[in-house]
Formats: sequence, structure tokens, C-alpha cells
Amino acid sequence: MIYLLASLLVHSMKCSSRTFSSMTAEMRYLNASSRDLGDRFQRNFGDENGVNASTEKRTPHRLLEFTFQELKSATVNFRPDSILGEGGFGYVFKGWIEPDSTAPAKPGTGLTVAVKSLKENALQGHREWVAEVDFLGQLHHKHLVKLIGYCIEDDQRLLVYEFMARGSLENHIFRRTLPLPWPCRMKVVLGAAKGLAFLHVGPKPVIYRDFKTSNILIDADYNAKLSDFGLAKAGPQGDKTHVSTRVLGTYGYAAPEYVMTGHLTTKSDVYSFGVVLLEVLTGRRSIDKKRPPGEQNLVAWARPYLSDRRRLYQLVDPRLGLNYSIRGVQKVAQICHHCLNRDSKSRPMMDEVIKHLTPLQDLNDMASATYRPRPSPRGKARR
Repeated sequence: MIYLLASLLVHSMKCSSRTFSSMTAEMRYLNASSRDLGDRFQRNFGDENGVNASTEKRTPHRLLEFTFQELKSATVNFRPDSILGEGGFGYVFKGWIEPDSTAPAKPGTGLTVAVKSLKENALQGHREWVAEVDFLGQLHHKHLVKLIGYCIEDDQRLLVYEFMARGSLENHIFRRTLPLPWPCRMKVVLGAAKGLAFLHVGPKPVIYRDFKTSNILIDADYNAKLSDFGLAKAGPQGDKTHVSTRVLGTYGYAAPEYVMTGHLTTKSDVYSFGVVLLEVLTGRRSIDKKRPPGEQNLVAWARPYLSDRRRLYQLVDPRLGLNYSIRGVQKVAQICHHCLNRDSKSRPMMDEVIKHLTPLQDLNDMASATYRPRPSPRGKARR
């Protein structure tokens, strides 16, 4: 990984369009990154929940180094109809490469990949790009998206990932016409929880810092994988209780103590998980300015309902109808309530969240079998 960082620095120095001050800033960042991350993730883990599976290691793996022309060919010249998504960093394109190779393949053949491009002349974006390579180049887990390789050529910065057939959780919860079924929602959030738990364990934890529905990708079998590690941060070690850093992330998901103080802990991720779980339960966005006053902030609006059994079911995504587990909703509400605790120390660890989510996968007490719609008085009169 140190070799890779040095390679990135050499490539960066070739970019004639960069100003001297920007180059100096990049060098400082890359050198610091090398010092901080050079000896990270040298342990194996084992756990039946998949949190610390022994086959999933925190050790570097070989990343493929693509040329810009190879990725241009793989995405058919980055044509618009191959765009999978767009963010502040740039676009994500669908492409095809030969297995275990950087050679492009014909569309529909070989290995399908997602190619993320970084906008040119974006220093902050470059820093996040390097952080992405740092973390995903060394982190391996079935609930983290796999980074296959990268391209750094002149001003071009691209990353190549495994392709996730069903896209992001955000699309399924907020944009798709057909609602994501309750069992699929529970499977996705459990997988995402396992991904977070894997990052948090051990003496050298990683704080994800940008846990949200758009960063949770889903494969063909509804297995969830965390993506976009540009804001990930090495967690506190030894006697330290937190990491002090600039407040970055997405408004509506960030923990209140982090926003107010800049103090970052793994419990900051737990709060963000609670927000996402609440979005999955309600079908509402964390922040929605289109809703009436008092309902625009999801956590503030939903908090009184979470501990009230009589009003709890008013939170359930109306698009589900009665196709949800009664006990499942009750348990999800309890988990949300604990994860969103204003006192960060009172929030659960992610392995505890997994223990509570796991039994929800097999519940079959669907509300549709319990609640029967009552006929209206007018309907009775017609009989």
C-alpha cells in the first residue's frame, strides 16, 4: 500500500495543470496517509455472524492498474446510456472487462464493473479518492463493495468496483415504483449492519462517517455492501475516546455531538445507522423540505412514535400496506430508539444491533393476517 501511495504521488506530480500550492497540499496529504495507514489492518477475524469472518482479512490485496484508454473502451466511450449514477465526485459508468485483467471486454461479456470517475481539478475529491484506495485496498468483507482497481493518468482519476445489480438502497426506498418488500428490507439492513460492525471491531477501528442509503449497494440476491469510503477515518486507539476532525458527511445522517464538537467515534456511525433504519421503516427521507413543518426532519418527527406502541404503526411506510411483520416493526422501532439516543455512550455497539436484527429475518407474523379492514357503516347499510 505504501508503494501504491508513492505511485499515486508520482502520477500526481506529472499533472502540469496543477498549481504549486495544490501540489504541496497533495504531498502533505499523501505523506500523512502513508504514515497513518501503512501498518493498518494486519489481523484476521472470526465470528459466526459474519462480522469478523476469518476468510475476510484486513490485509492489502492486489489492485489492478488500468489505463484511461482501457476504461474508455470498457465503458464504450463513457456513453450516457451507461451511467449508473452521479454524485459530487462525478459519474459512475457501467463497463465490462476481461476477468482478472485490465483488458476491456465487449458489452455484455466478461466481468461487469462500475467505473467511478472523479471530476478534474478537484483537490478535495482527490483526497477522498486516495482515501478510497487506502481503505478498500486493504479491507475485505462480504458486506463491503470490492474495489477491483484504479486509473490515475494525467488529470484522470477513476476507480473500478464490482457491479451491484440492484443499485442503491436509496433507489429502492425512495424512487422505485414498487416498494421494497419487508423481508428484503430486513435482509439489506442486516447486511449493512454487519459491514459497519466489521469496520468497528479490533484495536484499530475504522469510522465510516458517511453511512446513508445512497452508499448501501445491493446485489442480485439483496445482499448489502457498503460503498464510498472517501470520508472514512481511522478511529481512536488506546486511551483516546474520539477523533477530532472537520465535520463532513451528509446533513440529516450525522450524529448531533459530531456536528456540534467535531468529535468522531464509532457511535457516530451507530447514530447514522439509526437514521437509515428509520428511513427503511417509514419510507421517508432523513430531511425532506417538501413535507409540512414539523415533519421535515425525520428523526425529530418520528422520535415520539418510537416508544409509543399505540402510535408506532403510523410510522410504517404506507406503500407496504399491511405487508410487514408486526413484531418486526416493534423491534425495528426499539433499535432505532436506542441508536438515535442523544447520549452517544448509551447507543449500542453494532454487534449488539446485529443480534437484535438477526431474528427478524424469519418472522412471518404479517399484519395482513392480523388486521382485517372494517367495513364502513355505509357498506353495512347496503347489505
